[in-house]
Amino acid sequence: MKKRELVLRTFHNEPTERVPVGFWFHFLKDELEDAFKKDGSIDPQILDTNLAGHEKFYRAFQPDFLKIMTDGFFIYPNETFARAKRAGDLRKVKPIGADHPWIRKQIEFAKTMTARYGAEVLCFYNIFAPATYFKWGRHDLPGSPDRDLADFIEEDREAVVHALSIVAEDIAALARGVIEEGGVDGIYYSAQDLADVRADAALHRDCIAPSDIAVLEGANAAAELNILHVCGYEGHKNDLSHYTSYPAQIINWAVAVDGVSLGAGKKLFGGKPVIGGFDSTVKGVLYQGGREAIEAETDRLLKETGTLGVALGADCTIPRDIDLQHLAWVRDRAAAYR
Repeated sequence: MKKRELVLRTFHNEPTERVPVGFWFHFLKDELEDAFKKDGSIDPQILDTNLAGHEKFYRAFQPDFLKIMTDGFFIYPNETFARAKRAGDLRKVKPIGADHPWIRKQIEFAKTMTARYGAEVLCFYNIFAPATYFKWGRHDLPGSPDRDLADFIEEDREAVVHALSIVAEDIAALARGVIEEGGVDGIYYSAQDLADVRADAALHRDCIAPSDIAVLEGANAAAELNILHVCGYEGHKNDLSHYTSYPAQIINWAVAVDGVSLGAGKKLFGGKPVIGGFDSTVKGVLYQGGREAIEAETDRLLKETGTLGVALGADCTIPRDIDLQHLAWVRDRAAAYR
């Protein structure tokens, strides 16, 4: 079974001859600092570094499917949105538009990637949630971006919802563009809870979820295989119940951070296909373990979750210096599992 067929069947909850695996990491020297300081839409060097990193990883590991990393496009270029000083400023937010270089350059980048790899593997393009782009845009400001957004919601909820909906128009246009013109098979949509005590289920439902759902619906209009990633990067804990109604075909979350196992999460999301299982940090068995320990964890995950609609992977991006042999041990063991 070729890899495209293998993963297509997996992501439709159909039987396969083996369980696929999916791992990814950032290709810049520092995934956060470098990504925030450089703009891939105007700096060709950052795209060259990203392309070279994908090529090296692809040749060395031969992945079952590819998540296209978008380092260099973290900063959504909308100063009114990201640098607002008070909630009322968000009422002035306007879309940048589908023809903006930040969007068009990403479509070109996606097209380059699918031309290289799309014939062999499914390709998924990394896109962040509007609320996350707000936080990325304030990375260099004092204080907490999560608290800033919660403050703005408390001050003027309608202004925040308005701004997030405008940004969602742009991000949905990006999603459609990388699918319809860039040739990717779907998006990998990264969302997360606000890290603030005021961010309860009602706040998420009323203020954050509408913009998330708008982007996913835009992507779904162009392709059916879109992945929801509930991001637990650097220990960011999420309440998965906030996401069970999101219109995504495949789900990935931070098992180690959120405390919801791969099997339990598959049930929580109504049996949808899932990706994950392994702790993505340097403390996890995937990074630290030897072959026997990694194979044992692979067996444990598949025994708990089963093999239907399951792709083994990690909570989030894995460390750049991980031994790729560790990933191969997971795939080999999953292929042998009965």
